[in-house]
Parts: sequence; C-alpha cells; structure tokens
Amino acid sequence: MNTKVERIFSAILLGVSIMMMVMAWGYTAPIAYDPIGPRPYPMLLLILMAIGTATLAFRPAKFMDVIDYGWSKPVVKNLVLCGLALLLYGILFEILGYVISTSLMAFAVGLLFGGKKIPTAIASVIMAILTHLLFEKALDVTLPSGLLSVIGL
Repeated sequence: MNTKVERIFSAILLGVSIMMMVMAWGYTAPIAYDPIGPRPYPMLLLILMAIGTATLAFRPAKFMDVIDYGWSKPVVKNLVLCGLALLLYGILFEILGYVISTSLMAFAVGLLFGGKKIPTAIASVIMAILTHLLFEKALDVTLPSGLLSVIGL
C-alpha cells in the first residue's frame, strides 16, 4: 500500500475515533446495570483505536516499509465476499434470528475458506446452536429468535 494513502486513511480514522469519543463521553443508560455504567468499554476501545491510528499516521518515515501484500484476484474476491457475508449477517440478524443468520454466515465463510459443503453445513448449524445455548443459558444474554419464534423456539 502506498504510504501516503496509509497516512491519510489513518488520519481520517483518527478523526473518526476522536469524534466518536466526544459522542460517547456523554452516554448514560436509563438503567444502571453496574456501578461504573456503560461508558468505559466504548471509551477504552476508542482510545486504543485513536492511539493506534495516531501511531500509524504520524510515525517517522524510517519506520515506514512498503509492504507487498501479494493480493491476487482470488484473495480480493474472497475478501469482498466475506465482507458481504458479514454485512448480510448484520442486516438479517434480527429478521432471521441468531441461529439461522449465524448458520448462514458461518456456512458462507466456511465455503470461502475451502470447506466441503456437507461438513461445513453441519458444523455451521452445530456452532450456531451451541453458541446460542452458551449465550442464552450460561451468559444470560438474550438473542433474537427471528423466524424460530414462529415455531415456538
């Protein structure tokens, strides 16, 4: 990647993280779940993001090596398809529910990584069900049921 483009992108991301920190600073939840509130976690992530992007944007030229990523057309195609799978996952998460959308996303990503159709489908469904049970039962985190709520699950 061109070092100038990298610096510009890092500076833009630094600006975005600072703007998000300003927005997150005044965040208060109507119901307090814990004594410190919901603000520290996003602030910590945004501070780390700002430090990382500032380091990339303003580091000395002697530390800037041009890296050849060796991106071929198949690699770029798989990256784009993986990004689309994640985008669709986010869109369909509440509509289809956790189990169905996670199964579909895991199946798509499994195929992108060269998995065979039947084992990938089985592993995707098992993974979605087991993580759903983990969140619902062990961690007491409610996940959307989506289409499964129609049949009473």
